[in-house]
Amino acid sequence: MGDPGSLVTEGGAGERSWCLRRVGMNAEWLLLEDGNEVTVGRGFGVTYQLVSKICPLMISRNHCILKQNAEGQWTIMDNKSLNGVWLNRERLEPLKVYSIHKGDHIQLGVPLENKENAEYEYEVTEEDWERIYPCLSPKSDQMMEKNKGLRTKRKYNLDELEGSGAEGPSNLKSKISKLSCELGQPVKSHGKGEVASPPPEYLDTKLTSFESSGKTTGAHVNPGPAKVIELHRKKKKASNPSASQSNLELFKITMSRILMLKTQMQEKQVAVLNVKKQTKKGSSKKIVKMERELQDLQSQLCAEQAQQQARVEQLEKTIQEEQQHLQGLEKEEGEEDLKQQLAQALQEYRTLMEELNRSKKNFEAIIQAKDKELEQTKEEKEKVQAQKEEVLSHMNDVLENELQCIICSEYFVEAVTLNCAHSFCSYCINEWMKRKVECPICRKDIKSKTRSLVLDNCISKMVDNLNSEVKERRVVLIRERKVKLIYREAWRAAIHRVARSWTQLSD
Repeated sequence: MGDPGSLVTEGGAGERSWCLRRVGMNAEWLLLEDGNEVTVGRGFGVTYQLVSKICPLMISRNHCILKQNAEGQWTIMDNKSLNGVWLNRERLEPLKVYSIHKGDHIQLGVPLENKENAEYEYEVTEEDWERIYPCLSPKSDQMMEKNKGLRTKRKYNLDELEGSGAEGPSNLKSKISKLSCELGQPVKSHGKGEVASPPPEYLDTKLTSFESSGKTTGAHVNPGPAKVIELHRKKKKASNPSASQSNLELFKITMSRILMLKTQMQEKQVAVLNVKKQTKKGSSKKIVKMERELQDLQSQLCAEQAQQQARVEQLEKTIQEEQQHLQGLEKEEGEEDLKQQLAQALQEYRTLMEELNRSKKNFEAIIQAKDKELEQTKEEKEKVQAQKEEVLSHMNDVLENELQCIICSEYFVEAVTLNCAHSFCSYCINEWMKRKVECPICRKDIKSKTRSLVLDNCISKMVDNLNSEVKERRVVLIRERKVKLIYREAWRAAIHRVARSWTQLSD
């Protein structure tokens, strides 16, 4: 077992570390960190969580504790586990500290039926960190992200406050930028990607709509944009060259001719179809003539479309040049008005920013007070939750220790209480009585067996609240025992029939 003494480390700090190496496996090793307490169990809140797939109740919720004493020596303590902790093949007394040394064998729980070794067996060792790291078992991390929702809510409220407060200057800036885009920036055509300006009618409608919106908004819009609009109108009237007008007139004429050619083509196509229906197969001269006329109309239409495309491109270039000319005039003559408007907008923006800063400080003070209240509430909730979990853990440990059959280490299946008041599974005690007719616990003679329906109902309700793996394992166990009983009864009946047949033959 080992007497208390100093634990000698062979390597320097950071080079070699102590760990519990799992026997027969290069994984699920348990690291023993200097200065930290290591807890092992199947419950939550432990350093390493061990959940047995074969027998989930083999490891208790807080099975054992490993920590260093004042001299730096590692020790192990059985925390009142159900199936015990074994050091060098000897079981430890609960709540008693034992020192461990390099090469010691540690066993958690007992071997199952028909197995020589327990599921969790470890060897105390000291290895290089590069050798230990790939084989370490992950720790059960229960850290939660705090104040994440609170920070998100705070950010959302601050953004909403700033957005609602900055209404005047932002609206003014957006309207000024919108006006500059409508009056000065070029627009891409959908044809070949060339830059083209909107027609003069489009500019007129935009300017009138903006002017009407400026009248309706009232005090929110400065009188500056109205001057820009009037200036733009004067420049547009003064700088309308004859080239753009002639191009527009040609564009209209060409469009009307294209429409006329399309209607003629449609009429010709209808006429050709009618003639084809009326005439016989032999007389096709008229059809050939009409088809030629239709081809001529198609060629004319293609030529007109090509000319139209060229005129559209020319018109786009002309409009672009006019727009660039207007932009130059606006930059020269409207610069002073824009500077005044921008200065006024900046003044309003500064005023609003000062108000926002004051509101922000007040809002932050309110948030800090709310944060303190939330932290106090969280601390109280965590205390209550910890007390509740402690009570539930204690109750579950009591239930697991008291409602298990000592023979099969499972929850009672068809619980039977003996005359000595000890309870077992009906199947298990029947198998036991084939060897000894005495209680497995107190060794008293078995004189009577009583079925305990209360224990069966209690266990059924408790199993319903457990995970699906435990439920399935219990169902499989009950099914296997029923099958064994059926086979046994059939075997006994067969033997009885054979005995009766022999007696009849002998008679």
